[in-house]
Amino acid sequence: MSGPLDDLFVVEIANWVAAPSATALMADMGARVVKVEPPAGDSMRDKLRQPRFPEGVKGTDMVFQMDNRGKRSVAVDLNDERGREIVVGLIDRADVLVTNLTRARLERYGLSPETLHRRNPGLVFALVTGQGSTGEDADNLAFDVSAFFGRGGVTGLLGEPEGPPVQPRPGAGDHPTSLALLVAILGALRVRDRTGEGEVVETALMRVGAWTIGCDMVTALVDGRQPAKRSRVRPISPMNTMYKCADGAWLVLSSHNPATWPEFCQALDRPELIADPRFDTAANRFSNAQELVGIFDEVFGSEPFEYWAPRLRRTSLIWSKVAELSDVIADPQAREMGMFVELEHPDVGRFETLAAPFAFERSEVKARGRAPEVGEHSHEVLAELGLDQGTIQGLIDAGIVRASGPPG
Repeated sequence: MSGPLDDLFVVEIANWVAAPSATALMADMGARVVKVEPPAGDSMRDKLRQPRFPEGVKGTDMVFQMDNRGKRSVAVDLNDERGREIVVGLIDRADVLVTNLTRARLERYGLSPETLHRRNPGLVFALVTGQGSTGEDADNLAFDVSAFFGRGGVTGLLGEPEGPPVQPRPGAGDHPTSLALLVAILGALRVRDRTGEGEVVETALMRVGAWTIGCDMVTALVDGRQPAKRSRVRPISPMNTMYKCADGAWLVLSSHNPATWPEFCQALDRPELIADPRFDTAANRFSNAQELVGIFDEVFGSEPFEYWAPRLRRTSLIWSKVAELSDVIADPQAREMGMFVELEHPDVGRFETLAAPFAFERSEVKARGRAPEVGEHSHEVLAELGLDQGTIQGLIDAGIVRASGPPG
């Protein structure tokens, strides 16, 4: 079975998470991806290494493995003219270039879209930035915590009304941004199929952050007001908040239909609340939400999650457990969907990682191997460009190329 992108050659000049995770998904879909790294390696390598491996096992960064699987690595110093010539030679053959270098650095290295399109008119040039590529803040460095969550407005909506901002989890804005970039790349390839001409596509962490909270953002565009943070104990409805069970597990309810009020009360063995004049209409439940949530806090807190789950399953309410990561990993439905995939690493052995967040019925989408070591394929890739082993070894000796794999 072939992959949807089997015929594509992709060059990545990027680090950290947002751009590399997009090309990892392209590799899952069959694209041949060459990751161009500096001789010191991608800045993301070993940044989130977790000390969870048996004694004597070297270990590796599992985040790097997820976002760089299935690629080949060539390590080249772009500050050297001979290094830049190698990279331009790769891009000349590429269908797609993915990068998160600033426009200033791209210009300095001779890798601007205009320069590259003169050499390769069909190239899709894909750029990830923090705050865009024009304007006074274009070259400001950013991570998802600052640009997606902070400047994009996401953090400002999270947490309790009187509480401090919520600290985001690592990469939680990078991965949505990678999906936005991937969509743009696939659209540009469709344009190239029709016209033969390449395209420049761009996304930004800040831009995707605002898109992610679009339900709130579009309202603010009209009325100019910051939406109020939502308190757990003062929700729009007591069927649209979270409750803690006796065993410490949390339930999240997301039922907006007022017609489900009677069956909610019946499921919790509190039928007397159905016609209680304080709570008998949606408006009354909103006005007296804090009192009502307090009642249900006591109800849910009287029994463990496994007591409430079957009762809620018999209703038309929308609900779920607030899962710990161990719950997700053990969830039979996650396994049914193929959310995880197993890979082999020479130091770690076999390990599980996340699969692509989508599936095809007739095409193969799969992780096609672990992430490469720095420069693991330098010999191989440079040989494909027509360089002989003597020339390659000279570049290695001069520190322009780093090679960790054997000569081709």
